[in-house]
Amino acid sequence: MASFTLAASAAQFAGAKLDSRRAPAPRAQGRRAVTVSAGPKRVMIAGAPASGKGTQCELIVEKYGLVHISAGDLLRAAVKEGTPAGLEAKEYMDRGDLVPDSCVVTMVVDALDTPDAKEKGWLLDGYPRSASQADAIAEQGIEPDSFLLLDVPDEKLVERVVGRRLDPETGKIYHMTFSPPPADIVDRLTQRSDDTEEKALNRLKVHHSNVEAVVGKYADKMKAIDGDRAKTEVFAEICGIIDEM
Repeated sequence: MASFTLAASAAQFAGAKLDSRRAPAPRAQGRRAVTVSAGPKRVMIAGAPASGKGTQCELIVEKYGLVHISAGDLLRAAVKEGTPAGLEAKEYMDRGDLVPDSCVVTMVVDALDTPDAKEKGWLLDGYPRSASQADAIAEQGIEPDSFLLLDVPDEKLVERVVGRRLDPETGKIYHMTFSPPPADIVDRLTQRSDDTEEKALNRLKVHHSNVEAVVGKYADKMKAIDGDRAKTEVFAEICGIIDEM
């Protein structure tokens, strides 16, 4: 399987080296490891399915206290509740296709327009996924301070996707190879309908067809990050970027 390198596309737009690793900004001895600039942080994180966005979002929220807003979670909640937008979105999600902008933009804008998100700052996970979505939220005044792009080879992404399992009781996601579940809960785990190899490949195709345009929208704020490493290494690089915002 040929690997599509997101970082190479990012370089075309950003015109800079992809190695965005930076040391965290200096801070006084004994001071808590918190962000250094005044005002709330506004961060977008993007990447192909299974590129590690969820894991990194948990770490970012824990350290920086940002309000985590996942377009995927918003969509799944709408699907579970059976709203008109949720039923429409489910048809696309089950095929692994990109959900139309009309199903998502309003949900995202409303989530970002809360007092909590305005006060603490926000972390927008997995959105926008296309140039039209980027334009739609820009029209609502939504712009990030930094756009983080996780880059993982396609073959690694497919391996990550097909091994994922969800615990319906806790919402925790395991991986049968990389993060095995406890033996006593294996029988209750489920696989998402779009976590098959066929649908994963389709989702990657859709992702790659849109990512270049999204990168172009945020070229001046984009940081490409090698996501094919230990999560602690990836997070260390992300912290260096956020601390300098």
